[in-house]
Amino acid sequence: MARMAAFIVLLIPILITAGGIKLMRDSIFGIQFSLFPFIWLQFTVGFLMFGAGLWFFAGFLLRRDRRKGRVQERLK
Repeated sequence: MARMAAFIVLLIPILITAGGIKLMRDSIFGIQFSLFPFIWLQFTVGFLMFGAGLWFFAGFLLRRDRRKGRVQERLK
């Protein structure tokens, strides 16, 4: 059950990251959603979503590795 909870916790930022990549890709190819009035705003929101998801996932992995003692001395 704990593994399932951890999977769900990691699934949410992965979906946010994938949505950010899709928004950035669509804005590069000129596909604009009605939610965003400007295409550059769509790209910016996509970039922020991508960064937030990546930041959460990297922080999760760093915290896990710190508890197990698998990081370098400079990261402790």
